[in-house]
Amino acid sequence: MKFILATKEKMSQIWNESGEVIPVTILQAGPVKITKIRTIEKDGYNAVQLGFGFKKKLNRPLSGILKGLGKFRWLREIRIKGELDKQYKVGDEIKVDIFQKGDKVVITGISKAKGFQGVVKRHGFHGSDASHGTKDRLRAPGSIGATTPSRVPKGRKMAGRMGGERITVKNLEVVKVEPEKNLLYLKGAVPGPRGSLVIIKSQ
Repeated sequence: MKFILATKEKMSQIWNESGEVIPVTILQAGPVKITKIRTIEKDGYNAVQLGFGFKKKLNRPLSGILKGLGKFRWLREIRIKGELDKQYKVGDEIKVDIFQKGDKVVITGISKAKGFQGVVKRHGFHGSDASHGTKDRLRAPGSIGATTPSRVPKGRKMAGRMGGERITVKNLEVVKVEPEKNLLYLKGAVPGPRGSLVIIKSQ
């Protein structure tokens, strides 16, 4: 199983050998360092904890945990299914060159937070007519329930906070790897704003 942490840099486009334009997302992937190994015997599950990014100052608990490993901005655990590979050791570095062109990966990130939004933007309601006596109700939700229950049914699509959710996208293809710059090019879109953290795992 391959895995690494990355930050989303930007979207762009590249041309393949046949001259077709491919939309890509460019990620600054790694290098990451293994900061902890969790095992079934000790912790109840198998996982590898990764440190990524740089932070100027750590609090005292983190300074003790990461002593001699570095000042990392992010710490994330990757669960390992089945047996834990013995090659993983605390302090080992993982770089972007573990991935090759053509690999299929799973991306997990936090989507862009949009704040409190109405039903038209949040759920795609078409709104009311713009004529025939309608005034100031173009983007209103309309009726939210019948008279009989005397309450709003659970799950009713209404205005509320939008975005800022954990999103996982599968089957994204690696179209280019630049090990010297730690860059990974993925075909298609990746959740989150620029500079946000994403977790990359092999299929």
